[in-house]
Amino acid sequence: MGFGQTFFKAHPSINPYHYEMAKEKSFDHAAVASAHALASMIGAAIMQEGGNAFDAAIAVQFSLAVVFPEAGNIGGGGFMLARKVNGELIGLDFREEAPAKASKDMYLDEKGNPYADKSTRGALASGIPGSVAGMFSAHAYAKLPMAQLIEPAIELAEFGFVVSESEAKGLNSNRNSFIKFSSSASAFTKKENWKAGDTLIQTELAATLKRIQANGAAGFYEGPTASMIVKEMAHSGGIINLNDLKNYAPKYRTPIEFEYKGHHIISFAPPSSGGILLAQMMKMIAPFDLAKMGNNTAASVSLMVEAQRRAYADRAEHMGDPDFWKVPTKTLISDTYVKQRMSDYVAGVKGTSKLINAGQIHESEQTTHFSVVDKDGNMVAITTTLNDSYGNKTIVAGAGFILNNEMDDFSIKPGVPNMYGAIGGEANAIQAGKRMLSSMTPTLVTVNNQPFLTIGSPGGTTIPNQVYEGLVDIIDLKMSLKQSIDGPRFHHQWMPDNIMLESDFPEATEQALKAMGYTIMKRGRFGRMDGVQITSDGKRMAAGDKRGDDSVAGY
Repeated sequence: MGFGQTFFKAHPSINPYHYEMAKEKSFDHAAVASAHALASMIGAAIMQEGGNAFDAAIAVQFSLAVVFPEAGNIGGGGFMLARKVNGELIGLDFREEAPAKASKDMYLDEKGNPYADKSTRGALASGIPGSVAGMFSAHAYAKLPMAQLIEPAIELAEFGFVVSESEAKGLNSNRNSFIKFSSSASAFTKKENWKAGDTLIQTELAATLKRIQANGAAGFYEGPTASMIVKEMAHSGGIINLNDLKNYAPKYRTPIEFEYKGHHIISFAPPSSGGILLAQMMKMIAPFDLAKMGNNTAASVSLMVEAQRRAYADRAEHMGDPDFWKVPTKTLISDTYVKQRMSDYVAGVKGTSKLINAGQIHESEQTTHFSVVDKDGNMVAITTTLNDSYGNKTIVAGAGFILNNEMDDFSIKPGVPNMYGAIGGEANAIQAGKRMLSSMTPTLVTVNNQPFLTIGSPGGTTIPNQVYEGLVDIIDLKMSLKQSIDGPRFHHQWMPDNIMLESDFPEATEQALKAMGYTIMKRGRFGRMDGVQITSDGKRMAAGDKRGDDSVAGY
């Protein structure tokens, strides 16, 4: 392995210097939908070589770290939700963790006010990366050697691939930040601007991936790579040390499961808020006839927003890392509690976030998602992140990869919003070794105990709402997967008390919502949903979002 382009020579149909996006396609056996055409094609090829959905997911994850540096990563973390063909569910948490030297007030000045940018830019913003360890844990369910699964990513880094127009724009717009927050030059910065069709070669990243290929997870968490990470910390006040890296370990979480109109929905548990939010919101709207209300009408949007408002209020108060905070999951998703939360809902009447707080419990945007279904019906959904686009803008000198700014997902100070406007409290306060609350919502759906759908999206706090809206489109409104993924979206997260609408949202609905008293904020596109649906004839219908370079592949 690692000697010349062995993978690409064996797969001449995959050309890193000339490739096209496929937005929607049906496949007979297996399919992948991800943020990049090359990553999806590699995942499909791995399954054709005899790999299963887990093999494909690992190969896609490492490939995205090369071809989609703004969110694909080895310097971040995420969640894997999977369902094996025998019905076994796997919830693998490889979320980043606060370093040992982290403390509750680390981003506050002597007056108790948050420092500008300290939790979002530079090495101090980084949590301990979990992605590499996560892939090695996932490998327990795979069939092919890990070296074989990393090889395509090594070749893409070493020999390069051509960048798209949007990738060129992303690299150009972050150029000054890369220079400011990194201790040395990297493959991402050059004298002139990047343009579509340029070849990006990442020799330092290739060397890092080869160390992982040769030495396993220790090739990242120990030895030269670990030393490079710690050295980069010193450049901009970071606090991750060698012990933090060596001691990092993924954790297994029991997935959230619930029923919705004949569909069994499976999503991720804390430290992700996604599964609880999804369960709460879908149970809140279950008694209503969404199909009769219609798609993106004032009636349906108002109902769905009022569910969002109540669920996100609970997120701020009750959700955090379950190893540090007693998250009342069972109560939050119970039918009784959810019914009580919607008891003050009146159709056509706008709620007010100041009057709607978290329920009383008494109990004993950058990220990337990909979906894989193999020929046997194993389903894998992975959402992984650096948090902001290109993370904290710090490239580890000599190692060639970008670090996350996941520490901003903690509640830096109760009541102070993070970069996504999310407010948190004690449940999500910073503590050494704690995992920050996430919005990632990798989701699987079965019907009559048979695989039906795998779906997810990036997009910060908008993620649970995107998945929620997508599932309603598919289940209630009988839309195709592609229609549900591409349809205009709306978002409410309790605070700030406004509805965000994508720019192409129906004008008539916007005016009707304003007339009801809602504050409307227009914004550009959010999220990039990707999914694979198993159709009634057993085919794999894969769809990638119109909002990005997302692409599908399969066989």
